[in-house]
Amino acid sequence: MMRTLFLQPPSFDGFDGGAGSRYQAKREIRSFWFPTWLAQPAAMVENSRLIDAPPARMGIEPILKDVKNRDLVVMHTSTPSFASDVRVAQMLKDVNPNLKIGMVGAKVAVQPDESMAKGTPIDFVARNEFDFTIKEIAEGRDFKDVDGITWRDKNGVITANRDRAMIEDMDSLPFVTEVYKRDLRIEDYFIGYLMHPYISIYTGRGCKSRCTFCLWPQTVGGHRYRTRSPAHVAAEIRLAKQYFPQVREFMFDDDTFTDDLPRAEAIAREMGKLGVTWSCNAKANVPYETLKVMKENGLRLLLVGYESGNQQILHNIKKGMRVETAREFTKNCHKLGIKVHGTFIVGLPGETKETIRETINFAKDINPHTLQVSLAAPYPGTFLHKQATENGWFNESEAELIDENGVQIAPLEYPHLSHTEIFNSVEEFYRKFYFRAPKIASIVNEMVRSPQMMKRRLREGLEFFQFLRDRNRAA
Repeated sequence: MMRTLFLQPPSFDGFDGGAGSRYQAKREIRSFWFPTWLAQPAAMVENSRLIDAPPARMGIEPILKDVKNRDLVVMHTSTPSFASDVRVAQMLKDVNPNLKIGMVGAKVAVQPDESMAKGTPIDFVARNEFDFTIKEIAEGRDFKDVDGITWRDKNGVITANRDRAMIEDMDSLPFVTEVYKRDLRIEDYFIGYLMHPYISIYTGRGCKSRCTFCLWPQTVGGHRYRTRSPAHVAAEIRLAKQYFPQVREFMFDDDTFTDDLPRAEAIAREMGKLGVTWSCNAKANVPYETLKVMKENGLRLLLVGYESGNQQILHNIKKGMRVETAREFTKNCHKLGIKVHGTFIVGLPGETKETIRETINFAKDINPHTLQVSLAAPYPGTFLHKQATENGWFNESEAELIDENGVQIAPLEYPHLSHTEIFNSVEEFYRKFYFRAPKIASIVNEMVRSPQMMKRRLREGLEFFQFLRDRNRAA
């Protein structure tokens, strides 16, 4: 077995580029998702190690020291961080010329040849789902015999092997919790709307929705929801409770956990037996009866992608959602006491000044507990990227999705709406949603009732205003 390091490289300060992140960028509030996509193959490779440098605030020096005794490094990369990650790869090769370096992630999955051409220190990239791919390489299998990779031979010739079949038996994968315990400090991971400390895992991969902007289903996970059994999920949560008694919340980070309602209810009942608090990603169409079962069995919060309050934009992005359905769903969540973190996107195809105002008013009307506003990000491999390329929607910075500090930029513009107007609408959205008397009163009341929440909200407030100041400087 090759001595293997799984690595999320150092990057911009506060940059969440991990494979659990849906937008590789710095957040309004410092946030880090668990590197679950790296932890999964790490759990399959004996005596491996996982280093997630950004949340650990680890610089390059201890990594350079570590790789002197490694045979293989598997790096996760992303479109925004790729150039920086290639520089790190070269530094690793400089201290250990015999090191084999592979990259995984959506960027290399959809642009394998380009990534190999621009990443000269890279020996291979793994396309699509890569768990068993990496396991076979770590076992010493010849590159030519490994499905699912594009690789470089000793003469510099780049070869693409046949695709790897998708994993069907998700229960065959080992628990990532073992790697979390071995290699990570869970307190390093923080999401503003989740209780701290938290742990996130996947109970399945893929999403049957066809949203044109969404990265993972279009690049790595696919559009079939392949799931673990409720018993398998419960067994991992039971183990995680044993390993991490300090955890206050478990997050099921499947793209859409509620794609399979009977299974969602079955897992909920297992969580109820375990007495844990949990959250998950959901589409805004879960019926009241299922919401009730989930709430009665420990559900605290739903992370919901509303995207827009304009029906035509939802049609444009193939969201498969009616605004009125989302409105009724949110009303039911409020009725049952389920908190909602709503995510919205500005700058999607069809966006105008009027639709932005409509979405802001929609958000104020449905009033999720918290929200996140992102800029439309056309990642390579998505239908949105194809549309933007064909229609000339990219501005002059189209090659970048972040600025030099790791903050998300507005790469799209339209004849009737400039990228500057789209960029500035994010701050407008936040201010109009949060700077309302009822919302401020709700936040203050929450802080008064909990000293821990008081400390947390004050810190988040400082980070939020720092973020807005940095954005204004970038603009």
